[in-house]
Amino acid sequence: MHTCSSLGISTIKPCRILIGFKSSSMFGTIASPKLKYKRIGRFSKLEPNGCKVIGSVQVVDKLSRRCFCFSNGYRLYKGSSDRNRHLIANVASDFRNQSTSAESYVKQKSFDAIYINGGFKVKPLEIESIETGHDIVKEDKKVSEVEGLGSLKGSNYSRVERELSKIEKEAWDLLRNSVVFYCGHPVGTVAANDPADAQPLNYDQVFVRDFVPSALAFLLNGEEEIVKNFLLHTLQLQSWEKTVDCYSPGQGLMPASFKVRSQPLDGSDGAFEEVLDPDFGESAIGRVAPVDSGLWWIILLRAYGKITGDYTLQERVDVQTGIRLILNLCLTNGFDMFPTLLVSDGSCMIDRRMGIHGHPLEIQALFYSALRCSREMLIVNDSTKNLVVELNNRLSALSFHIREYYWVDKNKINEIYRYKTEEYSTDAVNKFNIYPEQIPSWLVDWIPEEGGYFIGNLQPAHMDFRFFTLGNLWSVVSSLGTPKQNEGILNLIEAKWDDLVANMPLKICFPAMEYEEWRIITGSDPKNTPWSYHNGGSWPTLLWQFTLACIKMGRPELARNAIAVAEKKLSVDRWPEYYDMRSARLIGKQSRLFQTWTIAGFLTSKLLLENPEKASLLFWEEDYEILQNCVCALGKGNGNKCSRHRQHPKPSNPNH
Repeated sequence: MHTCSSLGISTIKPCRILIGFKSSSMFGTIASPKLKYKRIGRFSKLEPNGCKVIGSVQVVDKLSRRCFCFSNGYRLYKGSSDRNRHLIANVASDFRNQSTSAESYVKQKSFDAIYINGGFKVKPLEIESIETGHDIVKEDKKVSEVEGLGSLKGSNYSRVERELSKIEKEAWDLLRNSVVFYCGHPVGTVAANDPADAQPLNYDQVFVRDFVPSALAFLLNGEEEIVKNFLLHTLQLQSWEKTVDCYSPGQGLMPASFKVRSQPLDGSDGAFEEVLDPDFGESAIGRVAPVDSGLWWIILLRAYGKITGDYTLQERVDVQTGIRLILNLCLTNGFDMFPTLLVSDGSCMIDRRMGIHGHPLEIQALFYSALRCSREMLIVNDSTKNLVVELNNRLSALSFHIREYYWVDKNKINEIYRYKTEEYSTDAVNKFNIYPEQIPSWLVDWIPEEGGYFIGNLQPAHMDFRFFTLGNLWSVVSSLGTPKQNEGILNLIEAKWDDLVANMPLKICFPAMEYEEWRIITGSDPKNTPWSYHNGGSWPTLLWQFTLACIKMGRPELARNAIAVAEKKLSVDRWPEYYDMRSARLIGKQSRLFQTWTIAGFLTSKLLLENPEKASLLFWEEDYEILQNCVCALGKGNGNKCSRHRQHPKPSNPNH
C-alpha cells in the first residue's frame, strides 16, 4: 500500500496555516461524486478511475469543509490560490493518528502558548508537491452484523458473545445503513433513514445529540473508529462564524448538526469535493443555537475514553482546547444571579416553543454532567488552574441549587402550599416568591407517597411542575440529585408506570399542555398538540438513559420491563421517532420512521444490561468533595448552615 500526503485545513482564525503530513489512510479514497453516503456492508472499490483524495479545505467566503480529489496529477505550492482564497490549517484533521498540527507543542504545559486569539502558533510549511498512491479496499467478503465497522480496518474488536435476536439483528443492520461517510471514513449516522421519505428536511443530517446513542452502541460493541472520527470532525466545525442577521454566536459553540455534501470542485476539470456543512441554528426552526450540543460532545468524549481505555484522544492539544472553549462559553459571567444556565426555548432536545425558556432542568443536568466530565479530563497547569477552580465552584453551587430548589415530593408540595409571599430578606424561606396558587390541581393527587422528582424549570415567581424525563434521568446518572432523591425519581417512575411508560417508554414530559394553556404557551403549535411530539409524546430513544439510571441505582428489572414493552412494537411499527396519545398507542402523526436514535437507543439499552461493568463507566457516584466545596452564601453571614451537609454528611470512610 502506497502512502499519500494530505492537507489539513482549519477554520480557526485569524491564524492561517498550510501544513502537510503523511498518512496512509487519513482521508483514504472516496466514492463517486454523486454518492453522499456509502453503506457499511458494501465497501467496494472506493477509488474510481484513479481518483485520489488529496486533502480538505475551508474557503473563507464559503463556510464549508471540503475534501477534494483530482483524476489527474497535481502540484501544490505555498501561496497558490483560487480567486485569492486562503487555505487555513486544521489542527484536528489527522484523525487517524494521535499527532496534530500542534504536535511540537504537545509537551508544553501552557495552553496559552498554543492557543492565542483563535489561532495556533505554528509556522506555515511550504508544500511543493505531493505523491499519491492507490489505497483500495476490496469487497472480498461481507461484513457480518457482529464484525461491524471495525472489521473494515482489520482491527481486533470485541465480539458480541450471545446469539442476537431477530429484532437486534434488524436493528444493527439499520444502524449500519444509517452511517455517513466523509472522505471514505465513517463520521456519524443520519437522524432518520426512511427510504420512503420524499422530504427528509434535516433528518438526513448528523445531529450531535442524536448520534450519542449510536456512538454508545458502537463503543459497547467494540467499534470505536466512527466515534473517534465524529468527535474530531465536530471539533473541526467548532466556532465557525455562521450568523443570523449579521450577529455571530460565541466562540466555542458546537453545531446542532452537519451534512456531507458532494459538489464539483470550482475551477478544476474532472475534480470534485465533499463538503461538511454545519448548522449552528441559522437554518433551524426558530433559529435557536443548540446549547446542548457542546455538552453532549464533552459527555461523549469522556465515554469514549472510559470504554476504549484510549485517553490519548482527550489529552490532545486541540481536544483540550475544544473543551476549554465550551467551558468558557458556558461559564461566562452575565446578569444572571443563579448558577444554572439561562437559555431560550428550543435550545435542546425540545427544539420548539414549549415554555422551557429560562433554566430548564434538561440543560442543567447536562451542564452538570459536562462539568464533571471536564473536571476529569482537563489537564491542570498554570493556564487551566483558574478554570478548574471556577469549574469546581460552579459544580458545588449548581448541585446545591438544583437539590434545594428544584426538588418536589409530597412534603415539599405541602411546604410550598403554606409559603408566605413578598418576603424581603436574606433569610427568606420563599426565595423565589412562588405563589401557592401555582401548584397545579393534578400534582397533589399524582405525586406518590414515596418518591419525587425535579421540576422542569424555576424562575422568579414561576415553578414549572411538569415532569421532564431526560432531565430527571440525567440527574440520576450524574448524581446531580442526592442518593435519596435519585431513588425517589425511580420510585415515581415505577409508581406512575401507566403515565410515563404505558405502551411505549418514555414520556418526554408529563402532563401535556391542553386547551388554552397549549394555545398560549406553544403559540398553537400544530406539531406539539396535546400528547404528541414534545408535548407529552413518548420517545423510545429515552430508553437507554432510563436503562443507565436503573443500572446505577441497582434496579435493572425496571429497565428490562421497559425494554420488553418497547420490543413488542418497535420493529413492527418500523422504528418510529415518537408515539402519540396519553397511552402511547399511536405512532406519532408526523413521526419519521426508521429513526436512528430510536434504533440505537434500543441497542444501547440491551448492551448496557449485558455489560453492567461498562455501564458503570458511564455514570457518576456522589462526589463528597463537591459537597465540601460549598460556595453558596448560606453559613457565611446569617448563621444558617448549608442543607447539603445536613442531608449528606461526609462518610468516615474516604473510600465510600
